[in-house]
This record gives sequence, structure tokens and C-alpha cells, in this order.
Amino acid sequence: MKIVLCGFMGCGKSSIGRRLAGLLNWEFIDMDAFIEQQEGMTVSEIFAQKGEGEFRKMETEAVKALMIKENVIVASGGGTVMNPVNVEEIHKGGGVIYFLDVPLAALQERLKNDKRRPLLQKPNRREVIAELFGKRYDKYLNAADVKVDAGAPAVWLAKLLAQKIKEEI
Repeated sequence: MKIVLCGFMGCGKSSIGRRLAGLLNWEFIDMDAFIEQQEGMTVSEIFAQKGEGEFRKMETEAVKALMIKENVIVASGGGTVMNPVNVEEIHKGGGVIYFLDVPLAALQERLKNDKRRPLLQKPNRREVIAELFGKRYDKYLNAADVKVDAGAPAVWLAKLLAQKIKEEI
């Protein structure tokens, strides 16, 4: 089984994914870290040197590579499921997409001091987050097989999801 966590930046994909993988004794892969390892540079460096378009191509290749694995939790990048090809590849590979839904205000608070995400390094960060969130929300919903209210603490949420997944296996 393959679980792909999707959602906006700061929704908890990596922190919940790590805990969830530990509880299930599965492998955890952060897609951005996977791409960074493949390319030998950070996501910020890829954006700066090669552009967002090239990064999105790398993302699609990463999806294809990761859907070959079994018993894996994948924390997708915030924009991964914006590309319908990626959603199709996830489903074709047997992946189940869980949308970690967090309210906009909570995301803005979580991301207010972020220095890592290239799309947020702008003076009008709150507006950028609101605009991106508005563009992406429906796509997250449409891509998702399961919608999860992810406003709760990561530890609690991972336990809840692990129990649900064990029941489905």
C-alpha cells in the first residue's frame, strides 16, 4: 500500500508522515527531500537555477519512481497534485491520496517565519499564502481519496490515521 499525503505548505505532511510511517513500520519519503537528493541541490536552488517549471518536471519523475515502492508514506510537495498527471500516476501506481486539510488562518500562522519555501519569500507573505491557498484548495479536494481535518496535533493525528489504515489493510 502507498499513502500520499497532500495539502498546502505547512499542513503537516512531513511531521505527520514521519510519525505515521513509524507507527505502521513503513518507509517514509519526503518528496522534496527525495528530489533534492536526486538533484544534489535544495528545492530553493532548483527554483533559482532551473525554474519552477523544471522543478515540476522533476516532481512528476519523483512520483513515478515512488509509486513503485510498497508500504510507503510519501509527503508530497505542496504543488504536486496541482498537476493532473501526478494524480493519475499516483492512482495508477496504487497510491491513496490523503488531503491534510488545515484552515487558512492556521497555515498563515505556521508559515509566518518560513525561510525555506521559495514561493513564500516575499514581503506580502500572508497575501501570497491566501492567493495560493485559494488556487490550490479545490485541486487538493478533487485529487484526494480521503480528506482529513488536520488541525489537530501531529502526534494525535498520526495515531488516528495509523488505526484507520490498519483497519483497511
